[in-house]
Order: sequence, then structure tokens, then C-alpha cells
Amino acid sequence: MIRIPWLEELPGERFPPVEAALAEPNGLLCAGGDLSVQRLLAAYRQGIFPWFSEGEPVLWWSPAPRMVFISGEFRLASRFRRSLRKSPWQVRADTAFAEVIQLCANIPRVGQDGTWITAEIQAAYQRLHALGHAHSVEVFEDEALIGGLYGVMIGRMFFAESMFSRRSGGSKVALAALARFLHQHDCPLIDAQVENPHLLSLGGIRMTRPAFMAALAEYTALPGPEPHWRYIFKPYPASLLA
Repeated sequence: MIRIPWLEELPGERFPPVEAALAEPNGLLCAGGDLSVQRLLAAYRQGIFPWFSEGEPVLWWSPAPRMVFISGEFRLASRFRRSLRKSPWQVRADTAFAEVIQLCANIPRVGQDGTWITAEIQAAYQRLHALGHAHSVEVFEDEALIGGLYGVMIGRMFFAESMFSRRSGGSKVALAALARFLHQHDCPLIDAQVENPHLLSLGGIRMTRPAFMAALAEYTALPGPEPHWRYIFKPYPASLLA
């Protein structure tokens, strides 16, 4: 039987140290608590994120190694870039956050039954978005949303949560656009949380827990971009990413 701490036993927004996370399942740290803005921001600052299914208590994770992208080194494959040169797609940010998170929840995925992005999660991240802490990057074809991602920004650190595609390559364009934007604003790191083959194929790299925690402490302490990205992220054609 797996035994982990329950947050009701801990005062305020404290979490157990991330070094106490389980090796199997990788990163499971504790359970309980709530999804208040204060607790979520405290979690991200400590390298912790929520991940649980409908009917489960809130589960908090901090896996090691950590999957990350270096914003200034992200590159789309050359063949895909060539296909973008005549693309009619347009990239935007923070113009359709609710729709992005809903599509991330509802788009069918191979090998996945159901979603961890429950109504409770959606409501919590929409509260973060309203306060300028959570953001979406969106890919449109005409006015149809065909790809995107969302995540949380603290200082100069972006914590990616989920992405989706309704057209082949839609999420890749969103990720490339995010990396471009973050690099332009001196934000070096995208936390992609848990390793999987798709993220590795896109150029994700493994970072040890000590290295990740050191980077986290440094970048979250720095002033970040304007909190409402729609004012600083000007829409542009996806072909610029080619």
C-alpha cells in the first residue's frame, strides 16, 4: 500500500520537500488540499503540480528527472518548417484560454481513457488566467482554433500543462510559438513535467532534480513579462516560424 502525506496535516500552503517524492509512481508527493490560486502558485514555485483523475483526491507530483525545453534551442523539424511556409495558420495568445483548456481536456488521445483535466481543474486554471498567471498560445486557421497549449507563468519560468491538435502539427506550432515568445522575453526554460516519447521527439531534455530546482529558484525570482499576454503577444502568421 502506498502511503503519502495529506496536506490537511500541513499548515498553510506548505508541501513536503520534493526529495520525499516516490520513485514509483515517479514523483507522487502528497495528496489533499485544494486548487486555490494561493496553493497552486505555492506548488509551482516549489516544483510541484497537481495531476489526478475524476473521483480521486487532489494528487501532487514532482517527478525526477524533469522534462524541459530550452526556449532558445527549440527547433521544428526542417520538413515541417517547409510545410509551414505557405500555411494560412495564425498564432495568437490569451485570446481563447477557456476553449484551449476545454479542448485539451476533450481531444481523444491514443492510449488514454478519459481526462485528468476535470471541470475542477478547468475552473482552477481559469481563475489563474483571470489574474494573469495562466496563459494559452493558440493556432487558428481562419477563425477556427486548430491547435494550442496552456500553462502557468511565474517570473521567467513557464510551466506547460497540456496541448492539443485538431490539425496535424497544430500543437507543434503552438509550442514553437511559445518558445519563441519566451526566448524574446529572456525566459530560458519550459517545464514539460513528465517525460514521454512525443516530448522527446520534439527536443525535450531530461533535467535532474537538483538542476531543475536550482533553475526554478533563480527564474521564478526574476520579473517576468506583462501578465496579460494579449497586450504584448501580437498575432502573426505561423509561416514566420518556418
